[in-house]
Amino acid sequence: MKTQEVKGYRVWLNSENMHESSLKWMSELEFAKDEQLFFNDLIKSYTLQLIDSKHFEDGKKMSEQISKIHDEIITLLEEVKRHENGLEIMVDGLDQYEQEEAYRDEHRKLIIKVNAFLDEYRALKKELFELVKGVIKDGKQKRLLE
Repeated sequence: MKTQEVKGYRVWLNSENMHESSLKWMSELEFAKDEQLFFNDLIKSYTLQLIDSKHFEDGKKMSEQISKIHDEIITLLEEVKRHENGLEIMVDGLDQYEQEEAYRDEHRKLIIKVNAFLDEYRALKKELFELVKGVIKDGKQKRLLE
């Protein structure tokens, strides 16, 4: 059985594992896509505070990053779906070594790509929540001073 080295551990790349990974990625990416709606609403909810505060530049940058990452989610989701649909080559019972190895190589690259994206996405979410927390905190301090 073939193995690949990924981030310091070995992953068995059989059809069942690749199918499960693809389904997990699709689920996480679909959730992230839905989560984008929440993030857009969150930014809209605090638009006045963001425009009126020291957080303006951060808010503008964050809004741009959210739009950019939304496009990345769509692209990556389509790529994972295409990959999942190509799994047939692994389970069709025919010996197509070159195509099967190419599929495994594509899967290995997707492991790295999806994990890197999800790490970046988590960092963006953390930044967004820190920004909103700062805006809320500033709003409370203004009200206390008035």
